[in-house]
Amino acid sequence: MGRLFGTDGVRGVAGSDLTAELAMELSVAAAHVLGDAGAFNAGTGRHDRPVAVVGRDPRASGEFLEAAVVAGLASSGVDVLRLGVLPTPAVAYLTTALGADMGVMISASHNPAPDNGIKFLTRTGHKLPDAVEIEIERRLGEKWDRPVGAAVGRVRETYGEADRYVSHLLSTMTGRLDGLRVVVDCANGAAHTVAPDALRRAGATVETIGASPDGLNINSGVGSTHLERLQEAVVSGGADVGIAYDGDADRCLAVAHTGEVVDGDQIMAVLALALRAEGRLAADTVVATVMSNLGFKIAMRNAGIEVVETAVGDRYVLEAMRAGGYNLGGEQSGHVLMLDHATTGDGLLTSLQLLQVVAREGRSLAELASVMTRMPQVLINVKDVDRAKASVPELSAAVAVVESELGETGRVLIRPSGTEPMIRVMVEAASAEQAELMAGRLAEVVRTACA
Repeated sequence: MGRLFGTDGVRGVAGSDLTAELAMELSVAAAHVLGDAGAFNAGTGRHDRPVAVVGRDPRASGEFLEAAVVAGLASSGVDVLRLGVLPTPAVAYLTTALGADMGVMISASHNPAPDNGIKFLTRTGHKLPDAVEIEIERRLGEKWDRPVGAAVGRVRETYGEADRYVSHLLSTMTGRLDGLRVVVDCANGAAHTVAPDALRRAGATVETIGASPDGLNINSGVGSTHLERLQEAVVSGGADVGIAYDGDADRCLAVAHTGEVVDGDQIMAVLALALRAEGRLAADTVVATVMSNLGFKIAMRNAGIEVVETAVGDRYVLEAMRAGGYNLGGEQSGHVLMLDHATTGDGLLTSLQLLQVVAREGRSLAELASVMTRMPQVLINVKDVDRAKASVPELSAAVAVVESELGETGRVLIRPSGTEPMIRVMVEAASAEQAELMAGRLAEVVRTACA
């Protein structure tokens, strides 16, 4: 059997790839790996029964998967606190705030409704290291002594934890959003109640779209992967800003009053400059992936801010931030990590901090985001090739030629897919026409040299 865990937990079509049986087995194995000892109780001098918090997004399949996860944990002797429908970063925060030994989030983020996933979190609210995921997989289906009687885990609902999370978000702010008119797109997902609540409590006037989940409409024509409705609502309604979350609200994108999309790179640029102006940007450094736009890197260099680059994936951004002691990083897709306030990407936190800058500066988001100029970027996925040949001499030579032609006005990135027979060709240039021409040339070389 290949690896079950991908870059963000275990995902698949619910009921087909991700069955109730697999969800239960995963939870049993995770209980054995993450909750063996439980929390040490100084008062009794012993380890109490371990505790897990479990949250989900509104997908219909989340109902049966939650039941399976809870059953697996409780049958393993783990007490379970059911959080209900909440964003992934809320589950991460509450894992620590409630003193739990582990957290579980049932969501497939921006994927369509038939998909679902299970993500486990450590007691510190972080994603699991690869070694721990491998250990959980290794222990799937192993024989174990099942607790009985008073040793089985107990399950209870929690109340007021959504408010605890929103109060935490508001506590990170140093100003209010009074006077701002905001349209918020909740993707018919996990943030459909807490996001409008947080924004209103911060002082904004809020209009919502994508805030009526029915279990089947998550990410369907709404949210951060479908910005058209938000753009239209912002412009037609004369709003100051639009904010779009994905299904589990661990990321967000924005729309300026003009209808222009403000992506993760631009959001990071605005936040980096604001933090640096307040003397709160650790080491005057921001962490970004190799896919971040060249315009972002140029803007940061011009502002005297260093950019540390990582591989694609917010887990790699987090690793670099923790290793270097940095407090801001993220991806173009809208995953932004602010480690002064959260252990993972948090779309609600990001949006509140961004809107706070807009309100404090008294300038439009469009003006603030203009600090960086997005270089035209073309990405071509060349399929049905040997990804192991991504560094063959013929391709390396072709890349060198294109890089020479682009000079400092562009760049090239050749990246093999981690899971498919595909090589990704990305070219940035001063004009869209030049980027398309160069990317097309390199894609042809990939097709012939990497077949």
